[in-house]
Amino acid sequence: MKTPVTIVGAGLGGLVLARVLHLNGIPATIYEADPSAETRTQGGQLDIHEQDGQLALEAAGLTEEFRAIIHVGGEATRVLAQDGEVLLDQADDGNRGRPEVLRGDLRRILLDSLPANTIQWGKKLTDVRALGDGRHALTFADGSTVTTELLVGADGAWSKVRPLLSAAQPEYVGTTFIETYLYDADERHAAAAEAVGGGSMFAATPGKGIAAHREAGNVLHTYVQLNRSEAWIAGIDFTDAAAATAAIAAEFDGWTPELTALITDGETAPTPRPIYTLPNRHRWERVPGVTLLGDAAHLMPPSGDGANLAMLDGAELGQAIAAHPGDIEAALTAYETAMFPRSESTAGHAHKILEICLDDRAPFGLIDLFNGTRHAAAQS
Repeated sequence: MKTPVTIVGAGLGGLVLARVLHLNGIPATIYEADPSAETRTQGGQLDIHEQDGQLALEAAGLTEEFRAIIHVGGEATRVLAQDGEVLLDQADDGNRGRPEVLRGDLRRILLDSLPANTIQWGKKLTDVRALGDGRHALTFADGSTVTTELLVGADGAWSKVRPLLSAAQPEYVGTTFIETYLYDADERHAAAAEAVGGGSMFAATPGKGIAAHREAGNVLHTYVQLNRSEAWIAGIDFTDAAAATAAIAAEFDGWTPELTALITDGETAPTPRPIYTLPNRHRWERVPGVTLLGDAAHLMPPSGDGANLAMLDGAELGQAIAAHPGDIEAALTAYETAMFPRSESTAGHAHKILEICLDDRAPFGLIDLFNGTRHAAAQS
């Protein structure tokens, strides 16, 4: 039997890895802390890129399933001034270069593609230690233990596996996103829905902004963006939804009501998402029997790149393991050799996008970026 693989974390990257391994006849087990697939909502829409996410799904044999969940029209982009003036309005051109899908739908097609019992739910990793010769022992919160010869940390920003390889810890970048939702938007929140349009909408001034996406089911999903200290964010009591909403809305005093309604009319409690990252050049020396993928390996600002890279990591790691039967170290070396420079370049790009969104030129740097992106796509 080919070497079984132990994966910690049932996010997109870990699921793609397990799927590619399955297609190559290599058994894998995923250990996931959540009690079930339905325990948590899976976040909003993702744009799936041709050069990474779509390639990963092709390697996973799921291109048709992916195309069936695309949010048609979701690539439309608008940039508004704080008074509601439309500064940029780009329609979805239908070229599928970066089609939008719901993260939950994407995760579902991956889950459905795996054999029964691939995922062991309710397995929160509490300890992992090296045993020598590339073997590792895992201990879970329920007291169970597992020993493995090939361990993959796909367990996100606060990875329990990462310390086996690296002392790096995520650091706050100085920006926090606050998440809100509006439902039945066209009927109940018509002005905000019109401002957002059919896809994504961005409105920003230096240091703060409002970004919203129209999602399937007539949902507006908003991320309020603020350059503020951790102490400032900690000073808001997010357990008091009304007070937290008022505090965030106060930062946008004077903005047009159709934009501030994305905050004040929110139908879920505002949820802070402080942005943490690993160093752009995060890498490690080869350690026998263990590696990382996705946010565990290269946590970066949320520009859409992280999820796409995680899936490509999973696909390429699976392909490397299949290409080096019986030689784990050759497989991990091949995978990491390609992954390190790719993630460094993409992390630098993600930091630049976050800076452009809220820098002193906001929102005009973002307009230049979108115009350049659309021009480049038209030329390709």
